[in-house]
Amino acid sequence: MTVIRPRRPTAGRGSWAAPALLCATLLLAGCGDASRFQTAAPAASPAKPARVAHSPAAEREHERILATYGGTYDDPKLEALISKTVERLVAASDRPELAYKVTILNSGAVNAFALPTGQLYVTRGLIALASDTSELSSVLSHEMAHVLAKHASIREDQARQAALVTRVVTDMGNDPDLTALALAKTKLSLASFSRAQEFEADGIGVGISARAQFDPYGAARFLAAMERNAALKAARSSGDPRSQDFLSSHPATPERVQNAQANARQYSAPDGGERDRESYLAIIDGIVYGEDPSEGFVRGRRFLHPKLGFTFTAPESFTLDNTAQAVIGVREGGSQAMRFDVVRVASEQSLGDYLNSGWMENVDKASTEEVTINGLPAASAVARGDQWHFRVYALRFGSDVYRFIFAAKQKSTESERNARETVGSFRRLTLEEIQAARPLRIKVITVQPGDTVESLSHRMAGVDRPAERFRVLNGLDAHAQVKVRDRVKIVVD
Repeated sequence: MTVIRPRRPTAGRGSWAAPALLCATLLLAGCGDASRFQTAAPAASPAKPARVAHSPAAEREHERILATYGGTYDDPKLEALISKTVERLVAASDRPELAYKVTILNSGAVNAFALPTGQLYVTRGLIALASDTSELSSVLSHEMAHVLAKHASIREDQARQAALVTRVVTDMGNDPDLTALALAKTKLSLASFSRAQEFEADGIGVGISARAQFDPYGAARFLAAMERNAALKAARSSGDPRSQDFLSSHPATPERVQNAQANARQYSAPDGGERDRESYLAIIDGIVYGEDPSEGFVRGRRFLHPKLGFTFTAPESFTLDNTAQAVIGVREGGSQAMRFDVVRVASEQSLGDYLNSGWMENVDKASTEEVTINGLPAASAVARGDQWHFRVYALRFGSDVYRFIFAAKQKSTESERNARETVGSFRRLTLEEIQAARPLRIKVITVQPGDTVESLSHRMAGVDRPAERFRVLNGLDAHAQVKVRDRVKIVVD
C-alpha cells in the first residue's frame, strides 16, 4: 500500500465525486494479475533498440517499474537460470550482438514486459505459473521480439497520431455521430495495430525459442495457462477476463494459442524440443507465491500488514485484493464494495474536519460523527451518489490516517452492519502475529499412488478455490489427472 500525500481540498474538478470513487474502486478490483504479455510504454523511448543503457530516462523508467511492482526479487539460482536461458535465446536471434538485462520483479502478478533499451522484466508470479524452462523461454523471447521489432517506438508514433486525430475531431463541430465515428476508427486502428504487434512478437519469439533448441510449443502451453489463470481470477470478482479484448492492446488469448501452435508446427512436431521441466521445478521450489508480507497480504477475508502492524477482516462473501494503491473488496454479485487505503492528515486537523474537507463530494456533514474504535480516534460520515450509498470512516493510527470507504447499491441494515463490523475489526497485530506472518511459497512434490487433483489440492494453504488453483499452477485442464511420479506444484505457508 502506498501512503498518499494530503492535498489541499478543492471544489469542482479537484474533488472526488462519489460515483467516480465507486468506479475507481470496482476498476481496481480487477487489477492484479495481467492475463497477457504486455510491453511497457516508456516515458522517453529511443528511436532504435540498443544495448542495455543507463541513461537518466532509462533509470527513471526502471525505478518507476520497480516502485509499481514491489522492487526486485532476489534469487541467485533463478537469476542464473534466466541468464543462461537469455544467452541461448540471444545467440539464436537475428541480432546476437544486442545485450539484454532481465529483472525479476517482486510481484505476484502474472506479467512480463520490455523496454526498447533491452531491459526485460518478469514477475515472480509469472515464473511460478510457468511449468518448465521452455515456457519461460517463450516469455523472454516474446519480449525480446518486441525490442527487435521496435514496437515501443512504433507505438509512440501511433499515440501521437491518435492525439492529432482527437484534436481534429474536437474542431469538427457539433456533429456527435461524426465525432464518435472518427474516434471509434482511431481506437480500432490503434487496437488492431497493437494486436498485429503481439502476433508478430509471438511469431518471432517462437522462432527464437525453436532455434535455441527449446520446445517451441512452450508458448502455446503458457498462453493457455495464462488464460486459465485469468478465468480463475475473473471468477473471484464476477468479471469476464476478455471483456476488454476488442479494444485491448493484446489479442484474445485463444487466438494467440492457435497462432502459437501454428508457428511451432513450422519448426517441429510436439515434444520436439527441450522443456527442462525437472530442473526448472527444482529451481522454483520455495519461490514466494502471491503477495509479499512486507506490503501486506490477504488470507481469506482477512488483511494483515505485519510491517505497519495492523489487521482487519472484510464482511462475509467479500473477496479482497491487495493492490499497490489500496485494498479492494467486492461482494459476490457486486452489490457492495469497499476500499481501504492510507493518507496523511495534519495532526492538528480533526478527523471529522478531514471527512468534510472536500476530497469526496456529497458528504452529508450532519452525519459526521467522532468515535473511538478499539482505542483509536476515528470519525464516520455518509455520502450519496446517483446510484450508490457510501459510508466513510477515517482512523488515526500512529502518524497516518486509514480510510475505509464502503459502497452499497441499496443502503440497508446489512450494509451498515458490514461497514461497522469491518471497521470494528481493525486492530493492532500482536508480536506473535507479526513474527508468525510469512509468505506463501511454491512447494514441488512427487505424486504418490492414490493421489488425485482433489487430494493434492487439500494440501494447499492460503488460496481460494484450491482444486482450480492446483490445475492452473500445473497446466492441467478441467479433465486432466495427475500421474504417479509426476512432479507438481502446491502452495504452502
